[in-house]
Amino acid sequence: MEQGRLFLAIVLSFLVFVAWEFLFVGKQEVKPTVAPEEIVESTESRGLKEDVVLPDEKSMEDRLERVATPGTFFNSLIINTPLYSAKISEKGAAIVSFVLHDYRESMDEDSANKELISENNNAGTALLSFTNKALPKISDAVFTTDFSGDTLEVSDASKSISFFWQSSEGVLVEKRFSFDPETYKINMDVLLTNTSSLPFEEDLTVSLVNSGPEGKGRFSFEGPFAFVDNKLEEIEVKDLDEKNSMAGNIDWAGLSEQYFMSTIIPEIPSSSIVRLNFNTEENLVEITYVQQAKTLQPGASQQFEYSLYMGPKQISVLKAIGSNLDKAINFGFFDIIAKPCLWLMNTIHDRFIPNYGIAIILLTILFKIIFWPLGTKSYKSMAEMKRLQPLMTEIREKYKDDKKKMNEEVMGLYKTYKVNPMSGCLPMVVQIPVFFAFYRMLYGSIELRHAPFLWWINDLSAPDRLFSFNFAVPLMTPPYGIPVLTIIMGATMFLQQKLSPPPGDPAQAKFMMMMPLIFTFIFVNFPAGLVLYWLVNNVLSISQQYYITKKTV
Repeated sequence: MEQGRLFLAIVLSFLVFVAWEFLFVGKQEVKPTVAPEEIVESTESRGLKEDVVLPDEKSMEDRLERVATPGTFFNSLIINTPLYSAKISEKGAAIVSFVLHDYRESMDEDSANKELISENNNAGTALLSFTNKALPKISDAVFTTDFSGDTLEVSDASKSISFFWQSSEGVLVEKRFSFDPETYKINMDVLLTNTSSLPFEEDLTVSLVNSGPEGKGRFSFEGPFAFVDNKLEEIEVKDLDEKNSMAGNIDWAGLSEQYFMSTIIPEIPSSSIVRLNFNTEENLVEITYVQQAKTLQPGASQQFEYSLYMGPKQISVLKAIGSNLDKAINFGFFDIIAKPCLWLMNTIHDRFIPNYGIAIILLTILFKIIFWPLGTKSYKSMAEMKRLQPLMTEIREKYKDDKKKMNEEVMGLYKTYKVNPMSGCLPMVVQIPVFFAFYRMLYGSIELRHAPFLWWINDLSAPDRLFSFNFAVPLMTPPYGIPVLTIIMGATMFLQQKLSPPPGDPAQAKFMMMMPLIFTFIFVNFPAGLVLYWLVNNVLSISQQYYITKKTV
């Protein structure tokens, strides 16, 4: 087999992989799913669009119920910490707002800080319910609190706040949050007290609700996931109609975005089940952790301990939380290579040069040094192949009507000049896993989100655009502008193609010359960090190829 054909197969494989993800992933229509009967409240039954009812607007029955509940009345409470500001509603004692102080929604100067609760999720998250509808009103329960103010400042030490609701059946529910100024982790304890004269036997559930993916992520997972039986399970939203539960020993379960996540973490992992539901009308995904409970006799109490994590998908932060939460960051098949790459990039940034663009360049140079011997062998083979091109052209012209004889003569030519056409491609094949791992790592790293490089590139996680057009450009996602870095990258691919020996087949040769143009169109909407990596790698490869070719010839 000729070198050109093998190289073409490699390039085509890469092209199909990238083009498929680029064009199709995240664009499939998501089918609606029916909520499991075992779960009391779905995101639809909670009335996610209903406003919180003020105390004086409630029915007499609700007022009497609130009078029997310990604590004081409130509409919503604000919790401020150095890392975030949260808002808890009286309805369900749910978290209805969670704003991160260190992250913004966009790169605009007047951009607000990042809000983790979707605007169409009016019910909030961290919701309680029971599996068999023993307390049907808990979905609309109005809680009271033991806190007398409207804002809880958490700056120097951890602080706790409790919320109460007592049902007409005589079950008192206490929901206690503990906030720490140095972490995104929130302790949440639920205490059930049976004040009635009858036993109470129900499984408690805790639900997280947020918006579903909008088709933006191509190489990073978005949707419900959990760490079950020491393995990460991720379920695409489009598959929830077929798989709407996960069972096993659950360390944590939650909802993932490209750069952020929300999870519920039981204090003691145990064999349990997680239910999943998707509200197609509101584009809301709900993940419900079912806590098996024992029978609660009259006068008895039972406490359940959980933790919530709502924050960035950053390995160092997640490792500090524990509970295998760092397993939430998964780069797929290339994870074993991608995570060391991420560690190296962060080390360069944190200890040497605080610029992630420079860190990407240095890391690319490091990889090129590691693979220098393989590249040298490859480029030597290419140079030898280029010297044989005139002789190969003569053979093909002479035996163009006899393919068998032509191949025999070509193989004889290789044997005479001791050239192995495979040696030019195999070293490149060895490097492909590293390239893809680096590629996946750069695409999903929160470290690159809104990270500036130089000049017009002020966000390595977004496509590079010079200037801003007020009109749409075909095949380009907003914002519209000149993709300077991508165009330069395409030019380097064209130059590298010119330095390589052309395939013997004219059709293959024409296709290979089109590759730089095709890749330029594919990369035009990729994050600038990825384009920078590919550009630097091309420049280094061109330099090495030029040096080896001159030395060989």
